[in-house]
Amino acid sequence: MLNMRYDYCMIYYFDSPFGTVSYDWNGKICSHIWLQEHDDRQAEHDDPVSLWLQHWFDGHAAPLPPLIPPATQFQAKMRPALLAIPAGETSTYGEIARQLGTSARAMGQALGANPLPLLIPCHRVVAADGIGGFACGLRWKKKLLQFEANLLTASTA
Repeated sequence: MLNMRYDYCMIYYFDSPFGTVSYDWNGKICSHIWLQEHDDRQAEHDDPVSLWLQHWFDGHAAPLPPLIPPATQFQAKMRPALLAIPAGETSTYGEIARQLGTSARAMGQALGANPLPLLIPCHRVVAADGIGGFACGLRWKKKLLQFEANLLTASTA
């Protein structure tokens, strides 16, 4: 959407219960998140992304940190639809596609290009007949969905 120039980026690392979350934070916005199995680099930061991740993994809601603007008009439509799926719940590719007036296949491709998994929760979108895909790997998707389901169960108990 917006053509913005970023003069520098810093890659930060966050040690989550499921592996390392690394992210690009330039002091103003987050432009990318990567989910890895494990990484030897561990550091604590007090930037908005790290604080959001800490709240999220502690089971608490927090306002999103500043994010890179959507790259396309479709991403601009997709983000609010993904953010509307509550933690611990899922929606299918087809359901979201119908909301946005597109196909389930196009929805899956757009989700695969989401540079901000966790922050823009594409892991909550599943196939009608199973878990579907996830650019960061099915291990991460399964663990994230189970983690959120456990939080939901704990909060209603």
